[in-house]
Amino acid sequence: MSFLRRLSTRSLVVLIAVVCAAAVGGAAIAVAAGGGGSPPPPKPLDRALADALAANPPEGVTARVTFTNKLFPSGALLGQVGSALMSGASGRLWLTNDGRGRIELQSNAGDVQVVWNDKTISVYDASSNTVYRADLPARDHAGAQNGGGPSLAEIDSFLAGLGEHWAVSDAQPTVVGGRPAYRVSVSPKHDGGLLGSVALAWDAEQGVPLEAAVDAQGSSSPVLALTTTDISYGAVSDSDVDIAPPAGAKVVDLGSGPHPGNRPGAGAPAVSGLDAVQAAADFPVVAPPTLVGLPRRDVRLVGGHTAVALYGQGLGGIVLVERKAADASPGAGGALSALPTVSLDGLTAHELATQLGTVLAWDAGGTSFVLAGSQPAAAAEAAARAVK
Repeated sequence: MSFLRRLSTRSLVVLIAVVCAAAVGGAAIAVAAGGGGSPPPPKPLDRALADALAANPPEGVTARVTFTNKLFPSGALLGQVGSALMSGASGRLWLTNDGRGRIELQSNAGDVQVVWNDKTISVYDASSNTVYRADLPARDHAGAQNGGGPSLAEIDSFLAGLGEHWAVSDAQPTVVGGRPAYRVSVSPKHDGGLLGSVALAWDAEQGVPLEAAVDAQGSSSPVLALTTTDISYGAVSDSDVDIAPPAGAKVVDLGSGPHPGNRPGAGAPAVSGLDAVQAAADFPVVAPPTLVGLPRRDVRLVGGHTAVALYGQGLGGIVLVERKAADASPGAGGALSALPTVSLDGLTAHELATQLGTVLAWDAGGTSFVLAGSQPAAAAEAAARAVK
């Protein structure tokens, strides 16, 4: 697949350590060993990666896939249990060698269609008749000009840097979807929050990703996974990847929103430091010095209307966002206000609790708060209660 060959060393970090998109991010991933295949011979990880990135891309990919989603506990999302995105499903995948693709997931509540090209991605959920659209980052073509992707020395340098903060497994020979494959997993060495590990498996001969998964701490199976159960290589028609959502579907734009120049205060420079932020903001900024034992390490006023405070280090940190209540819908703007509620010492907050982290949103004293972190719900709620 041509996009694999174009990955720079920087992009490879995302490919191995983050996986798909929050996103959103496990070692003990479900083994999808299909019949009819044999594991490839053992290889050092750097060589297995170099060979994958240098492989000749196929004309296209057609596959059967299984999507696993155990991220949200029962009741975490009201009215969403029937969606294939929320409960997981099986379906099909098509990829072209020019960067276009489609995943179709099927469930009793209706199909989910994920369609993308090199500029945009859209997700149509039939259970709510809604299409979500977002722009994709500009493609990084660095490393594509030499005709073979990163060199072995560049990959070794990247792995050495990655190993400073992540535990990286060897390339593990296996079989996925009937194809010989290598699997690698990475897990944070410290400050990983609830993230256990992230894993990726790829075709040993074609270099095509076959499986991606995310584990939470203490989990015996993936909380998120996309696994190939059957795959074939060959040309894919335009009609398989160029699918439009129904004309009457509701559209939600997940991109950058209005042009920055059209937003009040968007051109204002960021203000740093608690005293300066409190003086510049037109609402009371709280940002306590610690939250659940995590020290405040930065606070900034962004765009003139949003205070962002960071606590702790790494994935185990906490982000506290504060805005004037008049500048944001109650409970952080509609989407979070549909979530289940929890009491915070007399205040009502909306909470999204998952196996990888928790988000809380509430209003108090003329300020709207959003607190998020890779923390258990109890810890996040304790941190929210400390915001007075």
